[in-house]
Amino acid sequence: MNESDFAFLRALLQRKSGIALGSDKLYLADSRLSILCRKRNVDSIDTLMRQLRLGREPELESAIVEAMTTNETLFFRDQTPFTLFRDVILPERLAVNAARRQLRIWCAAVSSGQEAYSLAMILEDMAERLAGWRIEILGTDISGEILEKARAGVYSQFEVQRGLPIQMLLRHFTQVGDKWHISDRLRSMVEFRQHNLLDASDSLGQFDAIFCRNVLIYFDPPTKTRVLARLAQRLAPQASLVLGATETVLGLPSDFTPDRDNRGLIRLSRDIRPSPLPLPMAARGAGLARPL
Repeated sequence: MNESDFAFLRALLQRKSGIALGSDKLYLADSRLSILCRKRNVDSIDTLMRQLRLGREPELESAIVEAMTTNETLFFRDQTPFTLFRDVILPERLAVNAARRQLRIWCAAVSSGQEAYSLAMILEDMAERLAGWRIEILGTDISGEILEKARAGVYSQFEVQRGLPIQMLLRHFTQVGDKWHISDRLRSMVEFRQHNLLDASDSLGQFDAIFCRNVLIYFDPPTKTRVLARLAQRLAPQASLVLGATETVLGLPSDFTPDRDNRGLIRLSRDIRPSPLPLPMAARGAGLARPL
């Protein structure tokens, strides 16, 4: 890829996804777009970029953004966020929501679904405590292709070995050939939707916890500030935001501040006006937003 095409690609990614691709990532662009060329039967990256510059194929723009998106994830990644969810976030929200008995969780940039299903496993293991509660887990990502994998809930031996305790694997998965299929019950607890974090999210409603991990690291400071402002609008009063281990809100103008008592949790530093009620989640299989 020549320097002119690389500059065009970087500008497109910034505009469409917020990804600030470094000037030293030409090798990454060549690698990712070579794979895309093979998928689309295009003879070279130069030809692909000529098609892109014509601006006649919005679907090609989306395919290139998806190709350049990093989809690295695993079950119970970094462990600490899930411990905080079980030991801090859940007790708080169960007390706050005791009257209406509803819990809503948003996994932003969910990739192939492991984070959302990890949270579902924690909730499933608390089924007796949560009897009669209405549980909703929403997983969103900019990539439609990766969301199809998340919805399927089918993982390789390598994927289930990464972070997933053996007892949870045997309890929540069924082996079919060389693949592991997550249980229908857990799949019915999660809805996956395509969503760009740069876009308005009013229709999603409010959440008791938002997991947006290892995403801000790809954004420049203005984009981080914009995304954090949108996330703040989606959090219910006294609710929590969970970022990646290397991410922080310090130094950024936002409505968030780190929790002094629980490292890894981010809290709203002021009250945000309540958002509209969420639109109903679309039914799938056994249905969503159902009591445990």
